[in-house]
Amino acid sequence: MSVKVSIPTILRSITNNQKLVEVVGVNVLEAINQMDQQYPGIKEKLIAEDQPHRFINIYVNDSDIRFCDGLQTNLKDGDALTILPAVAGG
Repeated sequence: MSVKVSIPTILRSITNNQKLVEVVGVNVLEAINQMDQQYPGIKEKLIAEDQPHRFINIYVNDSDIRFCDGLQTNLKDGDALTILPAVAGG
């Protein structure tokens, strides 16, 4: 399944400054694995021990994968995968 992935500014140095990349995957983990093949190092910025880093939010369309099936959340052709670093401040 072909999906479009929105890359946050902080990770664009890994994707040759592209803010949108297209990958194929049946679930979120497979899509991230394919991104890592095209852009080595991006996977380690997003997940560790098969879980998203706690400061990274990943959405399939408008659904946070934490409230779906996590990295096993299924994708369908045309879905949008959005990666958002968590923002904290005071």
